[in-house]
Amino acid sequence: MTESNGAPRGAGGGSMPDWEKRFRAPRVSLPDWAEDAPDRSLFVSNATGTYELYAWDRATGEQRRATDRPNGTTDGVLSPDGEWIWWFSDKDGDEFGVWLRQPFGGGDDVPAVDGLEASYPAGLAIGRDGSTAVVGRSTDEDGTTIHVVRGGGAPEEIYRHRESAGVGDLSHDGTLIAIEHTEHGDAMHSALRVVRPDGTTVAELDDTKGGTQELGLEVLGFAPVDGDTRLLVGHQRRGRWEPMVWDVASGEETDLSLGLPGDVSAEWYPDGSALLVAHSFEARSDLWRYEFGSGAPTRVETPPGTVSGATARPDGSVEYLWSSAAEPSVVRSTSGGVVLDPPGLKAPVSVPVEDVWVEGPGGRIHALVQKPAGTTGPLPTVFEVHGGPTWHDSDSFAAGPAAWVDHGYAVVRVNYRGSTGYGREWTDALKHRVGLIELEDVSAVREWAVSSGLADPDRLVLAGGSWGGYLTLLGVGTQPDVWAVGLAAVPVADYVTAYHDEMEALKALDRTLFGGTPEEVPDRFTASSPLTYVDEVKAPVYVSAGVNDPRCPIRQIDNYVDRLAARGATHEVYRYDAGHGSLVVEERIKQVRLELDFAARHLS
Repeated sequence: MTESNGAPRGAGGGSMPDWEKRFRAPRVSLPDWAEDAPDRSLFVSNATGTYELYAWDRATGEQRRATDRPNGTTDGVLSPDGEWIWWFSDKDGDEFGVWLRQPFGGGDDVPAVDGLEASYPAGLAIGRDGSTAVVGRSTDEDGTTIHVVRGGGAPEEIYRHRESAGVGDLSHDGTLIAIEHTEHGDAMHSALRVVRPDGTTVAELDDTKGGTQELGLEVLGFAPVDGDTRLLVGHQRRGRWEPMVWDVASGEETDLSLGLPGDVSAEWYPDGSALLVAHSFEARSDLWRYEFGSGAPTRVETPPGTVSGATARPDGSVEYLWSSAAEPSVVRSTSGGVVLDPPGLKAPVSVPVEDVWVEGPGGRIHALVQKPAGTTGPLPTVFEVHGGPTWHDSDSFAAGPAAWVDHGYAVVRVNYRGSTGYGREWTDALKHRVGLIELEDVSAVREWAVSSGLADPDRLVLAGGSWGGYLTLLGVGTQPDVWAVGLAAVPVADYVTAYHDEMEALKALDRTLFGGTPEEVPDRFTASSPLTYVDEVKAPVYVSAGVNDPRCPIRQIDNYVDRLAARGATHEVYRYDAGHGSLVVEERIKQVRLELDFAARHLS
C-alpha cells in the first residue's frame, strides 16, 4: 500500500495550467433573498479559497463574508425579514451539529435554538416574524423529530418517527406546516402531511397507497399569500416529476399538465399569481412561466445548457445560475446582464459535450462525451460515474472532467438506470440488484466507446465519487479484465459495515434499495458489496476518503483497503480531514493532482 502525501510528480513549477485555474476561479451560488427585504441576499462563494456564506446588501452593494471556518460552510438561510442569517455548524464536515444565527449586518454567532442538541439536519423553515421556526432533526437514537420554536421560547416537539422525514415548508401566515415523511418505509417515495403548529393534522396526501406503483410526492412551497392554503406539490402520477396545486383546506387538487417532456418542478412568483417552472430533459434544462388560467406555459429565455437554480424576484425578473459543459457557471437575470461577477481569475472554457445514445439491457442509455479538440481515437478514456444515485450528469460546467480533457483523455459520463431526468421507472430500476444494474449500463456504453474507435480498450479508467466511487470499486471487482485503473473518491467499499456506520437517513434509503437490512437480506448486500470481489481486482486502485464522512464512513473503506494490502494489490489511499468531500479549494486541487498522477503512472 502507498499512502499519498499530496506531492505527485510534476505538481510544482511553471505557469498555472487551465485545469487548476478552473478550480481557483471565484465561483458563486444563486443568491437567496429575504422575502420581506428583497435587497438582502445570501450566497456561497469560494472567493477566499474556501466555500463560505456571504451576505449581500443589494441597496448599498456591500458584500460581507458571514462565516469563516477551516473546512468551509455552505448550509445557510435568511430569515424572511432579512434580519438574521441562520447557518448550520457541524464539526469538520461530519454533518452533525446545530443551527447558529448572526445579524445580517454582522455580529456574534449565537445558538439559533436553545434546548436542541446536535443532530443531522432534517429541514428548516423560518416564519416571517423572524422569531418562529420549524426545525427538523435526525439522530440514530430518535429517528426524525420536528420542533416548533416561538419567540425564543423552548422548542416544542410536534413530530417523531423512526423513518426518515423532513420539514417541507411553513405557510406564509405561519399557521400550517408541511412535512415530507416515509412512515410507510419507502425512503425513495415520500408522503405529505400538513399540520398546525401544535402538531394536529390538517391534511394528508399519500400516493403510495391503494396501488401497486411506488409514487413519490415532494413539497415545493406554500403560496406566498396570507390565508392562502394552496400548497405547490411535486408528484409522479404520470411517470415523471410534475407540479400540481393542492388546497390543503378544501382537499382540491389542481393538475398542471404543462406539456413538457422530462421532469418538471416549479416555485411561486412572489405575488402568487404565477409559477416559475424549471424543466429538465435529456441532460439540459430551461425555464418557463405559467399563469393560472392560461393553460400553457410561456418560455423564459435562457441559453442552451443547464439552469442549476432559478428564482423569481418581486419586480418579475428571474435570476438563474447557468452553465454548459464548455462555459463556466454565471448568475444571470432576465432583466439583462450578470447578477454576480466575482473579481479575480476567470475560469477558462472547456470543450462542448456530445450526446450519445446506446441500447442497453434496460432501454436506451444517455451518455455525455467530451474529448480534446481536434483529436481522434482511440484515446485513453475516463468513465466518470456520477453520485446519488438519484442524480444525473448534465450539459453543465464541471472542473473535474475538464481537467481530464486537458490532459488528453476522453471523458464519458453515463446516466445509468437510477439516474433522474429520464422518468420514474428509470430512476427506480436499480432496486435489489443494487450497483450491478448501473454497471450493466456503464458496460454497454463502454462497449460502444471501444467499438466506435473513441476509447483505447487498454487505457480505460473507471472513476467517481460517493455513489460513483462505490460503482468504481464494484466495477473493478466484478469486471476485473476491462478496467486499467480505478479511482474511487469517498466510496461505499464494504456495504454491510457502511450500513451500520452511516447516518440514519441513509440507512432508511438502503433498506428501500435492498428490501431490508443486511441481517434480513444478507445475500443482496453481499452481491452488491465491493468487498465481496476485492480479491478479484486486477487494476491499480486509488481511494480518497474524508475521515469525518457520515455518508461513506471511514471504517468500511479501511476494511476494503486492508484486504487489498493483505494480498499486495497495487493501490494508494489518501485520507483527509473533512467529511463527504472538501469545501477547500487547495484540497480539491490536491486530490485532482493525485488522481491525474496515479492514472498517468499506471497507464504508461
